[in-house]
Amino acid sequence: RRPLAPLAPALAPADPAGAYAVQAALARRLGAFPPAGFKVGATAATMQLHLGIRSPAAGFMRRADLMSSGTATPFRLWINPGVECEIAFRLGVDLPPGVHDHGALAQAVAAVFPAIEIVENRYQGGVAIGTPMLIADRFFHAAAVLGQDAQGWTAERIAGRELARLCGRMSVNGKAFGEGQGGDLLGHPLAVLRWLAASPAAAAFGGLRAGQVILCGSVTPPAWLSGPAEVEVTFEGLGTVTTRFTP
Repeated sequence: RRPLAPLAPALAPADPAGAYAVQAALARRLGAFPPAGFKVGATAATMQLHLGIRSPAAGFMRRADLMSSGTATPFRLWINPGVECEIAFRLGVDLPPGVHDHGALAQAVAAVFPAIEIVENRYQGGVAIGTPMLIADRFFHAAAVLGQDAQGWTAERIAGRELARLCGRMSVNGKAFGEGQGGDLLGHPLAVLRWLAASPAAAAFGGLRAGQVILCGSVTPPAWLSGPAEVEVTFEGLGTVTTRFTP
C-alpha cells in the first residue's frame, strides 16, 4: 500500500505473457483463482493516448473488490484514486481461450450494466515503469462499483449497433467531467470481450468463466480525485451507478 518503483530488470516481467503469469500467481496467492472477473483498460483511443500505449491490457478482479451502486468508502483507503466510466458485462457461459465470433460472444453475455472502475495511480514515475509491470499489477485496477442489470438486452440487441451508440456520462461532485460512446471501446464493447478471450490474460487464467464480470474500458479519461467526492456514471439505455468517497 505504497507507491511502486520500477523493479530491477532481472525481476520485472519482460513481456505481456510474463506479466499475466505474474497476475495468475498473485490470484492464486490471494485465493482469487478463478477471479470474479477482469477489467480491460486502454480500449479507447483517448485512453491509449492518455497512457502512451498502443493496445488494451487486462487485470483480474477479486470478488471482495466488486461493490454495489451507492457504496461509500473512506478516501484515505485509496492511493491516488481515480474513477472511470464503464460498460460492463456478466458472462452466462464459459469461454475457452481463443478467438470467438461476434454472435457467439453476444450469446455468452448474460447481462449488461453500467459500472465505475476505481483505479489507483500507485506508480512512481507513472507509466515509466513499463507496460509489462503495469499489467503485472493489474493495470491500475483497485475496485469496481457495479450498477443494476439493464433490462431487455437480448443477444440480438447486444450484437447490434445499439450498444456501440450508447452515450455514457460521468460527473464528479455534481459537475460534468466527460462523456463518450460504447463505440469508442475498440469499435464495439463486444470487440473488447473478443480481445480478452483471445488475450494472454485469458490463456493465463484458463479462459473466461460463467458469472465473471468484464469491465470493457472507460469511455472517458480517468477523473483523478484529490479528496472526498461523489461520483455518478450514467449510460443511456443502461442506467446509473454511483459511489462516494467520504472524509
